[in-house]
Amino acid sequence: MSKINSRRIAIGDVHGHYEALVKLLDAIGPTADDRLYFLGDLIDRGPDSASVVKLVRDNKFTCLLGNHEHLLITACGNGKVNQAALQAWRYSGGQSTLTSYPKLYSHPSEALLEDVAWMQTLPLYLDLGDAWLVHAGVHPDLPIQDQGAEDFCWIRAPFHNIRKPYFPTKLIVVGHTITFTFKGIKPGQLAKGNGWLDIDTGAYHPMSGWLSAFDLTHRQVYQVNLFKGKVRKLSLQDAVVSIHPKQGAVCP
Repeated sequence: MSKINSRRIAIGDVHGHYEALVKLLDAIGPTADDRLYFLGDLIDRGPDSASVVKLVRDNKFTCLLGNHEHLLITACGNGKVNQAALQAWRYSGGQSTLTSYPKLYSHPSEALLEDVAWMQTLPLYLDLGDAWLVHAGVHPDLPIQDQGAEDFCWIRAPFHNIRKPYFPTKLIVVGHTITFTFKGIKPGQLAKGNGWLDIDTGAYHPMSGWLSAFDLTHRQVYQVNLFKGKVRKLSLQDAVVSIHPKQGAVCP
């Protein structure tokens, strides 16, 4: 495949669902010329977080920092355990991540700390020229240089209610907020606001099960449903629903 035809593909929040991710990658069929970008939240809630991280690391896929990786780093980054932060992470789905490491590694604590060290190197955002990738969004009232993980990994309403695109010529592609929590969005549909596109379709959530990837080059959407085993490929036009400011999400 020539560089001209290579694809740039963003993948939404996997949340430890390794089998669904493998099925999604099979549907995408990436080549050596394609570039895959994970938007963060590889871990927590699903049963196989350790395997998801291993797959991403082994293949040297680009991954952004999500709020769940941020929680884990806060809990035990640099080998220093913060008990309050550790409990907060475990309550937010981290317990399933802890359970996944002994299934894969003979020395699970060492493997986990190695992965945490890798997570500490993950970028907060990625500028692709015509698109800007980030886990949660941006603060609409602050310049990029004045923002950090609290904004890029965690923000919701101020970003979703933005009145005009933050970047005049770049589409911001995000995960973090499950799309069906916006009014008028059904499970599996993507959500589009003013200058942004949300591709987190709630793979782990019992009301959805959809894991989504967006081909930025050809404006196509790949999806698998981990509960129903369904695989589909849609045009962006058929997959997305536009929302308007104040059509806020009610996040689980």
